[in-house]
Amino acid sequence: MSAGTPTAPDAENVRGGLVAGGAHGPGRLRDLTAIVLDALENGARARGGPLPAGGPEAVALSTRALCAPVLPEEGVGPEAALADAVRAVAEGAADPADPACVAHLHCPPLAVAVAAELAGAALNPSMDSWDQAPAAGVIEELTTAALARLVHPTAPAPDALITSGGTESNLVALLLARERAAPGPLRVVTGANAHHSVHRAAWTLGLPAPTVVACHDGRIDPAALDRALAALAGAPVLVVATAGTTDEGRIDPLPEIARIAERHTAQLHVDAAYGGPLLFSERLAPLLAGLEHAASVTFDLHKLGWQPVAAGVLAVADAGMLAPLSLRADYLNADDDTEAGLPDLLGRSIRTTRRPDALKMAVTFRALGRRGLGELVEHCVRTAHEFGDAVDARPALRRRPGGIGISTVLFRPTVADALPDEAGDAVVAAVRRTLLAEGRAVLGRAVAEDGDGRRRLWLKATLLHPSAATADLLPLLDLVTAAADRAVSEASAAEGTDAPAAERLSP
Repeated sequence: MSAGTPTAPDAENVRGGLVAGGAHGPGRLRDLTAIVLDALENGARARGGPLPAGGPEAVALSTRALCAPVLPEEGVGPEAALADAVRAVAEGAADPADPACVAHLHCPPLAVAVAAELAGAALNPSMDSWDQAPAAGVIEELTTAALARLVHPTAPAPDALITSGGTESNLVALLLARERAAPGPLRVVTGANAHHSVHRAAWTLGLPAPTVVACHDGRIDPAALDRALAALAGAPVLVVATAGTTDEGRIDPLPEIARIAERHTAQLHVDAAYGGPLLFSERLAPLLAGLEHAASVTFDLHKLGWQPVAAGVLAVADAGMLAPLSLRADYLNADDDTEAGLPDLLGRSIRTTRRPDALKMAVTFRALGRRGLGELVEHCVRTAHEFGDAVDARPALRRRPGGIGISTVLFRPTVADALPDEAGDAVVAAVRRTLLAEGRAVLGRAVAEDGDGRRRLWLKATLLHPSAATADLLPLLDLVTAAADRAVSEASAAEGTDAPAAERLSP
């Protein structure tokens, strides 16, 4: 052994289980993982529903009882620390695997993806240089190439980046568009239905506030877009459309938007964070017709893709668009290392240290294939339509007029319709908060246009569970009906009036 060769660490210390990697780490990790799984199971059983009952104060009290102090003078040991903290988080979780947890674009991750996430965490590759992620870099390259081709099937040289989610993807899309814009500052034009991250990205990049165009039925009005672009003639413009709005799941009229943008020589970015995975399904992919005309597309897989957070993607039609992200840092991608053949990963993100998020995506893709993923997407869309039909069949409930938006259903109790607008909306809000406080259901809320043109508050069910049946969701409707009746009765009692008779609004 040469003098420069480090001695092997003491075997007993290695087996003591300080690290998760190496030859001995997996054995220790196996023991600790068993504790985690037991705590997850026990916590879910104790919770007994989609979220804990009692509201924020009760959750804070029970969590502190198990986890405080977080930094004690003397440690309690890995077994006890894991058992307590995981039990607290599981017992106090809003669990998207429960069919009654449907408020947000918050999916239950697939078991195979979570298992892959464990491997990535144990090996801990950092995706900013080849010598920190030799094989993980190859897996990311394979994954981004597959996703780029899915989004831009006819483009000669598409590419994609792994991001932390839709917010980062939209930020990078605006950044790249800003770098292509000349002369003058980039102007962003988007719909009133756009995700807030579009506005935040413009602010972060020092761009003028986006021009907001009107929407009809939750989708960009093409005529309004045309007028807005005409008013900005001569300026470099990025049009941002949405394929799957957060509140309603609506898809903007992409073919028409693409034609209008081209006529005004504007660039097009599509935020398809929610709707992008429709491309996995041959039957549903036509809903995204026109997406192929976008220069860049946001595409999330921790929504309708069942990946643990984070799993975002930004796809571009031309890999050359990514050139502005190139950067040299001698310790990560020195010129002579790159010339010698070491892959340059630093220009693949606006971040430096990055997790190997492509690993769980790649494992899921290989496990299910495009067809299997498409079947899961179709299941969610089909279940949403069946859930909407169930709402329509109940006189005590009313669905928002119009079609189902991907897998999002907006509805409200009809007893709220018999009240003045503000009072009716208050009943809808009270129903949601009551079910949260009781730990019975996690429903979202959205303000959207009604059949009479007025904007009202709706309960929102975003159905992302890849295996829950419609029958599993029907108890939600009973819970909403009962909570609404109770809310109206309590409000009437407080005012000393009779509860109003329900009436259905005409769409």
